[in-house]
Amino acid sequence: MTGSVARSTSSRPSTRHSTVVPLRAPVPVEAVQGTLALDLAPDDLPPTAPRSTRPATASPASVHRIDQRARREAERWAWRYVQAVVEIVGGDRPVSQLLCWTDRQVYLDLARRALLVARAGDHQPGVARVQPVRPQVRSVHASDVRPGVMEVSAHVRYGARSRAVAARFEERRGRWTCTALEFA
Repeated sequence: MTGSVARSTSSRPSTRHSTVVPLRAPVPVEAVQGTLALDLAPDDLPPTAPRSTRPATASPASVHRIDQRARREAERWAWRYVQAVVEIVGGDRPVSQLLCWTDRQVYLDLARRALLVARAGDHQPGVARVQPVRPQVRSVHASDVRPGVMEVSAHVRYGARSRAVAARFEERRGRWTCTALEFA
């Protein structure tokens, strides 16, 4: 039997586990999972101290009365808007349906989110598809920052999972326009 190789155990290190072998390669920060992308990079800067330690109090001149009927109507409108947003991100609606009520930057971000989710799910954004679970807005809470400006937080359910959506609306040319949109 020529050509056989003799194995020797004497060339091995005497201690077990002398070197650690990583099981996986590190994942770069740019790696994301569609809408579940989180910024996990450590913040290098310490938090800044508030300018004043006194609590802010509203003067009587800064409080404004809100017509309750107009407020309910604005909340219902915000409910429908947020429902449309989560359907766009899920791929059930085209982003162009919200063009008239969305600021340019928010519109571009919404289109980007829809495209990322579509790529991850291997479908076309905005083309109706059958989802096992459809998103549903469960509650909306609106806060009037000042006349013509409303901030909204919404609770959205995806089956057993929940997400939060925050939006800022400003009244422009007689209609509400979404100027900021965040998903959490």
